[in-house]
Amino acid sequence: MTQIAIIGGGPGGLTLARLLQQQGRHVTVYERDKNRQVRVQGATLDLHEESGLAALEAAGLMEAFKQYYRPGADLMRITDRTGNILVDDHLLGKSEDRPEIDRGPLRELLLDSLAPNTVCWDKQFLKMTPEKNGWQLEFQDGYTAYADIVIGADGANSRIRPYVTGIKPFYSGITMVEGSVYHPETATPEINTLLKGGKLFALDGNHTLIVSSKGDGSLVFYTGMYLPESWTKESGIDFNNREQVCNWFNTAFSDWAPLWHTLAQQASLPLVLRPQYCMPVDQHWEAHGNLTLIGDAAHLMPPFAGEGVNMAMLDALELSTCLSSGKYENDAAAIAAYETQMRQRAGEVAKMTLEQTTSMHTEGALERMVAMFSGLTQQV
Repeated sequence: MTQIAIIGGGPGGLTLARLLQQQGRHVTVYERDKNRQVRVQGATLDLHEESGLAALEAAGLMEAFKQYYRPGADLMRITDRTGNILVDDHLLGKSEDRPEIDRGPLRELLLDSLAPNTVCWDKQFLKMTPEKNGWQLEFQDGYTAYADIVIGADGANSRIRPYVTGIKPFYSGITMVEGSVYHPETATPEINTLLKGGKLFALDGNHTLIVSSKGDGSLVFYTGMYLPESWTKESGIDFNNREQVCNWFNTAFSDWAPLWHTLAQQASLPLVLRPQYCMPVDQHWEAHGNLTLIGDAAHLMPPFAGEGVNMAMLDALELSTCLSSGKYENDAAAIAAYETQMRQRAGEVAKMTLEQTTSMHTEGALERMVAMFSGLTQQV
């Protein structure tokens, strides 16, 4: 039986494993996390009907998803730098167009759907070499394994990508700083009241501040602004030092209301620097037949259109469909067909995402966001 190795146990890789196992394929997922108990970081995910939810539907996991998703967590408020609410989904009462789920519960429901021992934990990919008609995989702990087909689902800094293409991501110009606040009802009460169990977008000029509630009661926030690519290494700021973190925030958001500054004052340290990169929108590579990519490994892009995890899960759905459809002569032809449609789709989404990234970080960003989410059609 064909041995398929998926490198990376994020939403895309685990969704693909589930879909392939439904087809009777032999799949092993190699994940660098030490075990499934490792806390999954990051904001909540809003799954889209045409992509993330479609993949879960095909995987037979919609009922499980309904046990985990967070009603109302998709409700959004847009504010200015003073905290004045300009768009409020809570007043409209609309919800669940794009239901939200935390990353941890999403991973749990996907892991629970897999056959026992599908995931090999604590496996940091080191290298691979061609062997027979497949690949010999080597991991940092000395573990080796053979696979007929290798699928890179290992994210932004993919170690599989260089085996597929020499194309490298470019810096988008935006660097985000991520932080978490635990017990926000007492630590940052004004923010917590504004958040109301949903999400906040605060914009002013070329600065954005995005805040999301999480199922464990904490919140996660992201600042975004144009900065030199070298800033993360050359700023001289110790983001594990409270005084330096507060000084940085006070300078960067000097004319923002005091309520926002409580995020820096109360965040769990260290804050995490996240420079935003993007793969070219017109990338192309020759198909390899026994090797391919999904998710950020294939088409990394900034998060400002909310498409990352949805694209990864749609990749999983499309690749599994190509491999099982019977339309193609063999797996190599199926992989080539998947890559062609994936690159075209991802290029279109990346172009839209880059436009949205610019729109949110230039003068008039607040007005444009308010107009868009208020359903206005005039150009701001």
